Amino acid sequence: MNRVAEHGSIPTTARHRLAGGLACCAALLLAAPALSAGAVPAAGAVLPLPLDAYTGEAGMSLWQLLVHRAGRDPVNLVATVVFLLAILHTFAAAPITAAAHRLRDRTARETRGDGHSFRVEILHFLGEVEAVFGIWAIPLLLTAVAMKGWPAVESYVANVHYTEPMFVVVVMAIASTRPILSLAEKFMGAVAGRGGGTPLAWWTAILTAGPLLGSFITEPAAMTICALLLARHLFELDPSSRLKYGTLGLLFVNVSVGGTLTHFAAPPVLMVAGKYGWGLTFMLRSFGWKAAVAILIATTAYAVFFRKEFALLAGTKKARLSDPVERPSERAVPTWIVLTHLLFLGWTVFTAHTPALFVAGFLYFLAFTQATAPHQNPLNLRPALLVGFFLAGLVLHGTLQQWWIAPVLARLDEIPLFFGATVLTAFNDNAAITYLASLVPGFTPELKYAVVAGAVTGGGLTVIANAPNPAGQSILSRYFPDGVRPIGLLLGALVPTAVVALAFLLLP
Repeated sequence: MNRVAEHGSIPTTARHRLAGGLACCAALLLAAPALSAGAVPAAGAVLPLPLDAYTGEAGMSLWQLLVHRAGRDPVNLVATVVFLLAILHTFAAAPITAAAHRLRDRTARETRGDGHSFRVEILHFLGEVEAVFGIWAIPLLLTAVAMKGWPAVESYVANVHYTEPMFVVVVMAIASTRPILSLAEKFMGAVAGRGGGTPLAWWTAILTAGPLLGSFITEPAAMTICALLLARHLFELDPSSRLKYGTLGLLFVNVSVGGTLTHFAAPPVLMVAGKYGWGLTFMLRSFGWKAAVAILIATTAYAVFFRKEFALLAGTKKARLSDPVERPSERAVPTWIVLTHLLFLGWTVFTAHTPALFVAGFLYFLAFTQATAPHQNPLNLRPALLVGFFLAGLVLHGTLQQWWIAPVLARLDEIPLFFGATVLTAFNDNAAITYLASLVPGFTPELKYAVVAGAVTGGGLTVIANAPNPAGQSILSRYFPDGVRPIGLLLGALVPTAVVALAFLLLP
């Protein structure tokens, strides 16, 4: 990994960001008693207030309604302010990581050691995107305790659904194992072989077949496999920063829509399929084929745009393969082990809604990997656990945003709803958007289609837009020396997002 350019100390801007974040936390905590009018929290206080608890809102404009709800329960406003600060922190994560690298290099020079220090590690922690929402959960929960009382906060945390974060941890760990990866590589290799096995052929195969495979093995599993294969067949060749960000944005968008061939693989679809009565046939007819067309068009457009660089990377790959030191060598994994891993993966997908079952299956899986250790790579659970922590924090914050998201969605017509869901998805998990939309009464079939299509369309714009995104970023982040910059990801995802939007809006 390349080192960051050396500078004397943490830049003033980084210190200001950190100081500003701490000041905001302190301000929120100090403001909590005032917001609650200095009163002792009432017995039976609820966090958050159910949407049907807000009454007397008939005839209000959207702004009046939001002001009314913020006044009725001031914790609404506090939760949203903290959530916005957390989002801003995700944008500052890359600069904070760069500051940590500079401080590490300076410390190493001054001490003639390895650059390790408490300040360096704290900065690294603050620069970990996966830790952001967990960090901001602390001021959120402390403020909520001051305003609502401990029983209300304890009840809220206990009743937030953490099934999806737990599932992502398990499926990501299984999908990243050597038997699963070797099988996926053989499948992708058969597709890439038709293009001569060049970096472009591998890149195209991974970014088209992989996301569509997510409709059957779930999007988190597809994201894990695609990211690992892209690391091996593209990122290891040291492509340009522009190609890296373009690939990451295209991967996120393709995976977000690639799971819509079925009704159980994409989190935003899964949230509403049962309530809306959407089955396999409906998804294929209304979403799936359009998503496949959009994936092919967007991937082809990027392939044409980056064709010259891919030609150079082909030369790099050829040179490395001619060097015996660079040539990879792995023993083939026995078929029965691969099939057993597939059974564990299938069990996890089948029991995705029952943590007790898929976690139990994962414990058996861990025992099996230990028993077949000669055919396994070391199991690294750190990325999966960090991603799970990220998603759990996002769920904790996102659930408290229903007070304003639901009325915003309820007041939009079909086309504005599509674009509104796309934009909101960039700042909140798309599954949360569709879930809140399902609470709005009187949605017509056209409005249901618009909100789900918009949610999956915007799933690649940011790392928080779709549950599998943190998994892909965690795997590929080592190829971005100072972390993945949100603006780079946004720019990389804009073109495929536009292609997907046109497909869902214009295709019959």
